[in-house]
Amino acid sequence: MSSTANYSEDELLPLSALQHLLFCKRRAALVFIENVWEDNPYTVEGTQLHQKIDDMAVESRGKLKIARGLWLRSLKLGLIGKADVVEFHCADPPDNTQSSGGVERDAAIRLPGTRGLWSPFPVEYKRGRLRREEGYEVQLCAQALCLEEMLNVRIPAGAIFYGKPRRRLEVEFSPELRVATETAASELHKLFDRGITPKASYEKKCESCSLLDICLPKAMKSASAVDRYIQKALGK
Repeated sequence: MSSTANYSEDELLPLSALQHLLFCKRRAALVFIENVWEDNPYTVEGTQLHQKIDDMAVESRGKLKIARGLWLRSLKLGLIGKADVVEFHCADPPDNTQSSGGVERDAAIRLPGTRGLWSPFPVEYKRGRLRREEGYEVQLCAQALCLEEMLNVRIPAGAIFYGKPRRRLEVEFSPELRVATETAASELHKLFDRGITPKASYEKKCESCSLLDICLPKAMKSASAVDRYIQKALGK
């Protein structure tokens, strides 16, 4: 499951930018190219949730080992970042005589200082209610692809943990989601290579964006209309 490196270490981009990109390319450019940021109640809640995760130590609970803040990278996708949580589920009994739970051998690895085989399972923490959201699922899948490249293992699924209901949404890393993730990573590199922030375009989702008062999509829309009127009046 090894892959050919397409990017150098210097070309690696933040894995977390994928979520922003799929929400809005302009937002991704403002945050990661122009270094613009503004909090709102949603982002503060998300930050507090992640701080709680960062404060926790590495845990071992029998057949479950939990690593927090694990650094990930993929030279194939050109991404680097941290995973909120990577769980390692025991896939073999201690004597390693047979697999358990129907886990295939290429979906499990050996961990230093432990016996048996362990299956990685990435978990991303998000605020709010349980829901399907492409950006979140792509970000989680990107973490899995990084782990697959780093550990030479196959990861079939992960989960998104939502803070409000304190429930998980399991995500299967289907061929379609993997392609969507690779495409998003490629689009992110194109955005950075161009270095140009896309123009604002107002949509309903803009109201929940913390950068609304900086981006001013409604004002930009009006300005574009005025520009078109002037150009028309001048016969251009």
